[in-house]
Amino acid sequence: MDLSAYFAGFVDGEGCFTVSFSPRSKLLLGWEVRPSFSVSQNADRAEVLLLMQRHFQCGSIRPDRSDKTLKFEVRCLNDLVERIIPFFEANPLLSSKPRDFPKDSPKSRETQVCDGSDCSQTPNGVEVIVSATSNGG
Repeated sequence: MDLSAYFAGFVDGEGCFTVSFSPRSKLLLGWEVRPSFSVSQNADRAEVLLLMQRHFQCGSIRPDRSDKTLKFEVRCLNDLVERIIPFFEANPLLSSKPRDFPKDSPKSRETQVCDGSDCSQTPNGVEVIVSATSNGG
């Protein structure tokens, strides 16, 4: 059974695309850059999160103490670029949430800049992440 439309609708209501920046003096650039995709759900409906994790073949499910839900989260940049972004390019969100989603797929630029390394710690890599996720606001 193809659940793509169901997942896209579910994420439209319960999902989040975000990039966080935290100062970290011990890192090369002085900043920790963490792009992520997440979906939250009450624990009694965890089966939806498990289906998503199985479908995307990446990510983890963890308790979110801030609101007592479970969260399916993908933080690995390669998984975001290779699995999550292409899925939502093929299955677009219908609400205003696409403003939070990368306008231009960073896939080809990401591959050129990163070459498999942790590009969140290179100036070019950070620039790619910021420009790919910038929503103009």
